[in-house]
Amino acid sequence: MNAQDPTARIPVMVPWLGEEEAKAAADAVLSGWVAQGPRVAEFERAFAERVGAGHGIAVSSCTTALHLTLVALDLGPGDEVIVPSLSFIATANAVRYVGARPVFADVEEATGNLTPVTVDAVRTPRTKAVLAVHQGGVPADVHALRAACAEWDVALVEDAACGIGATVGGKSVGQGALLAAWSFHPRKVITTGEGGMVTTDDAQWAERLRRLREHGMNVSAAQRHASSKPIVESYLETGYNYRMTDIQAAVGLVQLGRLDEIVARRRALAARYAELLREVPGVRPVRDPAHGQGNFQSYWVLLAEDFPVGRDELLGVLSEAGISARRGIMASHLEPAYEGHGAAPLPVTERISRDSLILPLFHTMTAAQQDRVVAVLREQAGG
Repeated sequence: MNAQDPTARIPVMVPWLGEEEAKAAADAVLSGWVAQGPRVAEFERAFAERVGAGHGIAVSSCTTALHLTLVALDLGPGDEVIVPSLSFIATANAVRYVGARPVFADVEEATGNLTPVTVDAVRTPRTKAVLAVHQGGVPADVHALRAACAEWDVALVEDAACGIGATVGGKSVGQGALLAAWSFHPRKVITTGEGGMVTTDDAQWAERLRRLREHGMNVSAAQRHASSKPIVESYLETGYNYRMTDIQAAVGLVQLGRLDEIVARRRALAARYAELLREVPGVRPVRDPAHGQGNFQSYWVLLAEDFPVGRDELLGVLSEAGISARRGIMASHLEPAYEGHGAAPLPVTERISRDSLILPLFHTMTAAQQDRVVAVLREQAGG
């Protein structure tokens, strides 16, 4: 896409990738070590340091990261895990992977995140954990959630898929978390193509998670090949093939080094959107909560219930204007995969899912492109 061409289609997101990432990936290939190896270990150390965690465990996706956090907690049939329905469906699916039951909780309208009140409304004696999502890069109030979960004797896992670069109380999302899961999918703030990470301060959990991602082996393939003596590995428990490659990690290291620049650019674009949207009635943009700062991984807006056109119709109008917007965050409990699953009333979730959309926001976006997006919204709002 030519970012200077006003007739070009405006995408919802363009990954921040360039020659440095390509060179890093090529160097990994030429090194002769392309599977999980030294670059993965380096990426784990750098990422854990960046988010203020004791340990990083790189895996193949955030979905596998979520799965492993629940395995580490020894959850299974008969257990309940509270999750927001307002999240990508992988959040709830990970609970099913271990045989536990996902219990859908509502969210607060301002942030799209769980709160102690919404969690407590669906908590039962079978509740063993809460999966709190930093939705779209808007940080959840984890200090309040951690205090509540400690009182209830319930584990709190952070689904930080969208959270890198966001802060709570001036500190990185995920810092101090029991377990946190991260994503490096291309739609995230930094990417490795596909990939994920678990972070924790618990050394024993980190050791077990590293085994679990590699078939339950007591020694990694990298350690075996690095040894000057033959090592016969053992398989201590049923594990998984959830490894990240050194090629991915090489790209991730470059991306991580650009994180501050990327987040600063996204926040600047978000601030300009917010200023422009002040003039558009019936459109409420996402904003920072009082307890932290978002990374604006997604820039979503909520339409007033009396907005002149429906969300889906508005998406069609934007598409005809060459603007690739997307529907807002899904309501997982309404998807066919959860038909008959049962859920408490979730009015805020259903309202946000029905009436929100994600506007284009990417690092090469120009002022003219933002003006085009807002002009369509203003026209449809009757402004």
